[in-house]
Amino acid sequence: MPEQRWRSAAGQHLPFALVLAVVGLGVLRIAQYHWRQGAVLIGIALLIAALLRMLVTDEQAGLIAIRGRGIDALLYSGLGFSVIVVAMTIIGGPFSR
Repeated sequence: MPEQRWRSAAGQHLPFALVLAVVGLGVLRIAQYHWRQGAVLIGIALLIAALLRMLVTDEQAGLIAIRGRGIDALLYSGLGFSVIVVAMTIIGGPFSR
């Protein structure tokens, strides 16, 4: 029965919906003038995408599957860590808060 859930169109897009929900929270925090927290949330969303890409099959990955499993996970995690590091290390400037 769980396999049937993943085969449905809605089930295939659950990983992407989860990542998109976290990105939405990040964009909301940015809109509320908490850009650093929003950027970190977007980085976390990328790390979630990397984790999901490693845990689910290619068919279950849906829209988070772009290339091969290893390449996707490497790129998502690398970009996620980069966004978090940049957001946490910026000091001063017009966006300091």
